[in-house]
Amino acid sequence: MRTLFFITLTAALQAADPERVILDAVSVKNLGVETVEAQEATFESTIFALGSLEVLPGKRAILSSRIPGRAFSVLALPHQQVEQGDELMWVESRQPGDPPPTIMLPAPMTGLIAKVDISPGQPVHPDQALMEIVDLTVIEAAAHVPQHLAGKLAVGQKARIRVATQPDKVIEAKLAHLGVYAEGQSGTVEAAFHLPNDDLTLRPGLRAEFSIITSVREGVTTVPKAALQGDPTSRFLFVKDFELENAFTKVPVQTGEQNDREIEILNGLLPGDEVVTRGAYALGFAGKGSVSLKEALDAAHGHPHNEDGTEMSKEQAAAHEDHHDHDHEATGWTQLTTFFAATSGLLLVLLIVATLKRKEVAA
Repeated sequence: MRTLFFITLTAALQAADPERVILDAVSVKNLGVETVEAQEATFESTIFALGSLEVLPGKRAILSSRIPGRAFSVLALPHQQVEQGDELMWVESRQPGDPPPTIMLPAPMTGLIAKVDISPGQPVHPDQALMEIVDLTVIEAAAHVPQHLAGKLAVGQKARIRVATQPDKVIEAKLAHLGVYAEGQSGTVEAAFHLPNDDLTLRPGLRAEFSIITSVREGVTTVPKAALQGDPTSRFLFVKDFELENAFTKVPVQTGEQNDREIEILNGLLPGDEVVTRGAYALGFAGKGSVSLKEALDAAHGHPHNEDGTEMSKEQAAAHEDHHDHDHEATGWTQLTTFFAATSGLLLVLLIVATLKRKEVAA
């Protein structure tokens, strides 16, 4: 009971005297502070998985020769775009003739030359793979989902996909099919998505990250993941102070579920609060800030406060005014006295010099 009492008392004291970071306008700009308004919205529960990009099944072809011979000419180069039926190479047959007969090998499909494994003059065998052609206009993104989460997957679910070469770009796609077999060694199930790739920037073998949406809830208070600070046992947000300019209050919060974009806030945040997103991490190291609480409240309310930010009593306000006036008057008399002292000293010096010169002339 005693422990519970002290915990409740501590929480009450913290709520009564929130921790603030108060900055000047320049500091806020240098930190690049940005805020978003907390509000109830739709929250998407997601499964995170890693995977890679692959050639879509049926979109790969191998060029080979039905007759043995020698590569007479090779017309294709790696990364060359070809159309079905284009000339790729000529093979000189081993049949006798003068010259020996040659045959042309056409492109078996439209696509991109991925590999060229033959050079002019090399022998050619019927079981030899001479070239590889792939169609990358649509590419498969294969996620490897852990088995204990695979039961939440269903064809048609949406996912947000990020590829290693384009980390800031999010590609949205629907789950096309699930793997028939679970991968025994890794303990995962394949979830495949088909991605349009007209500009051919997505390439097989690239690593990818998947956030697969499994369910949706309405009316959930969320904030961007960048806003949440602290360790797992003590989470907090920086909320823009509704009264003081360039001031941010440290607000402890209770968190719930999170996805690749947002975190659910169960307690501690009110709708309409402006939560710091960009610059939140830096604010955690700003201490109390560059402006005192007294200065900020004085500027906001137009009258003086105590150093701890509390309102001054009538007696304290009167004493403050008397002290301020006394300081102002003392400063004024000091300056005036200094001026007269300097003037008197100068006149005294001039008088002494004139007296000495007069004595010299009389002598």
